[in-house]
Amino acid sequence: MIILKSREEIDKMRRAGKLTGRVLRAVVDKADVGVTTIELDRIAEKMIRDEGAVPAFKGYQPEFVKCGPFPATLCTSINDEVVHGIPDGRPLADGDILSIDTGVEMDGYFGDAAVSIIIGRPDKGATSLVLATRNALDAGINACIAGNRLGDVSSAIQTVAEAAGFSVVRRFVGHGIGRQMHEDPPVPNYGSPGTGPVLKQGMVLALEPMVNIGTSDVEASADCWRVTTRDGARSAHFEHTVAITESGAEVLTVQEA
Repeated sequence: MIILKSREEIDKMRRAGKLTGRVLRAVVDKADVGVTTIELDRIAEKMIRDEGAVPAFKGYQPEFVKCGPFPATLCTSINDEVVHGIPDGRPLADGDILSIDTGVEMDGYFGDAAVSIIIGRPDKGATSLVLATRNALDAGINACIAGNRLGDVSSAIQTVAEAAGFSVVRRFVGHGIGRQMHEDPPVPNYGSPGTGPVLKQGMVLALEPMVNIGTSDVEASADCWRVTTRDGARSAHFEHTVAITESGAEVLTVQEA
């Protein structure tokens, strides 16, 4: 786990995070009925490479995946797809929940962020799910205070999601981030206050609640990457890269207009 101690390190993390947020904003602005996720992926990859950075997801292969490296710049997960959806030629349809996740490596440091949006006309269930997931992320960010414990962050996320009537995914979690995309500590979206490691100034965490309308249980698909809800209910996913500073949490991946 990296602890940022120098101004140079902090500035590099900020630059990687800022580009990540800009890419997500551009992709969200393009997403609409009839657009394909592979089109969105091309937009993201071009933006990242034009800035002299590298798409962090493309070619990535953790130990738990045995079917080859991830082939794209974005993870695009639709409706019952929780995370790790692979962009393809399917046109987006009216009412789809689209979760978009991307990562950037820039000057040796990483940014990672995700957002869920509703394509076309939203229905009440989709709107409530997306709002609750975003609120859960905000609650986690607000708990990222030096001296708090990691369980305070996890509990805040869980409490908001479950109070809205939804379930949090337990199989996949957030993570530390810095010179590697995935670093210690793991950041669950559930937990008990006052437990886990103490949060320290200079730590950077990728908080990413994954919230389902139905059961929290998920399963991997036949392509090994795509993860879906076990009951076929819809899911949403938000993520920010967050630095713990002396004045509180600093969100590094803000999606500026």
